[in-house]
Amino acid sequence: MKNVEINFSGLTRQFEGLNGRHPGLWPIAPKALLLSGVVAALVAAGWFAYWSGLNEELESAQAQEQTLKDEYTQKVAKAVNLDDLRRQKVLAEQYVGVLEKQLPSRAEMDALLSDINQAGVGRGATLQLFRPGSVELKKHYAELPIAVKVVGGFHDLASFSSDLANLPRIVTLNNITIEHKNGGNLEMSATAKTFRYLDKDEIAGQAAGGKK
Repeated sequence: MKNVEINFSGLTRQFEGLNGRHPGLWPIAPKALLLSGVVAALVAAGWFAYWSGLNEELESAQAQEQTLKDEYTQKVAKAVNLDDLRRQKVLAEQYVGVLEKQLPSRAEMDALLSDINQAGVGRGATLQLFRPGSVELKKHYAELPIAVKVVGGFHDLASFSSDLANLPRIVTLNNITIEHKNGGNLEMSATAKTFRYLDKDEIAGQAAGGKK
């Protein structure tokens, strides 16, 4: 016990008076303790860096996994709806085809104007005004407004409007006003609009205008 007490006392004395002295001049015991602390700190720092790197890799992998899951879900949804989208595309193309057949060419416009004129005359109504306006060119078609004024009974005007709607070409009535006239008749003023294809020169002119 005496030897142990002496050795312990000697170790204790080695830690006295270290302040201000270079570690290289320290006794063996303080040097050993300092070295152990440095090694432990280095090991801890390395261990922390190792696990930090693993954690970052794990988070990156998890984020990538979620991205892949989202992409997969979107692709599956598109694949499921693909047949429906194809059917809708076919139906839309068919509908556009039907509408296009109702658009006359420039050469057919005179015949259409004659049909509109006859729609009023053939129903016993009096067509007091039939004045085609200026053609307005749109992106894919031309629009022709026609100022019309028809006088007749209620059923005459209704039949005139119905005949226009039943023409094989598209004709619409806009800006309709109706007034009472003498003798119980009605006077309907409106702008009838019909539409036609653009001819080659008009298409070329629009294309040239778009390039400016």
